[in-house]
Amino acid sequence: MAEKKVPLRRCAGCNEQKSKKEFVRVVRTPEGEILLDESGKANGRGVYLCPKKACLQKARKAKRLERNLDVAIPDEIWAQLEAKLEQ
Repeated sequence: MAEKKVPLRRCAGCNEQKSKKEFVRVVRTPEGEILLDESGKANGRGVYLCPKKACLQKARKAKRLERNLDVAIPDEIWAQLEAKLEQ
């Protein structure tokens, strides 16, 4: 029996490639809303981040989330991301 393929994704901060389950996903829904996707299965355009503050800082400084999602990220989403990474 063949082994199941593990989906790999790339971090928007450090550009490291890891398993999808190791990341935090930020999603832009079809309605244009920005959400943190806990399940990893929400409908919409997604960007992955390592659960490290350094990666979040790099992604924010380089505006990688805005560029990948084609929308400005509100301050409350940045606050939610920072709070999630502190846990």
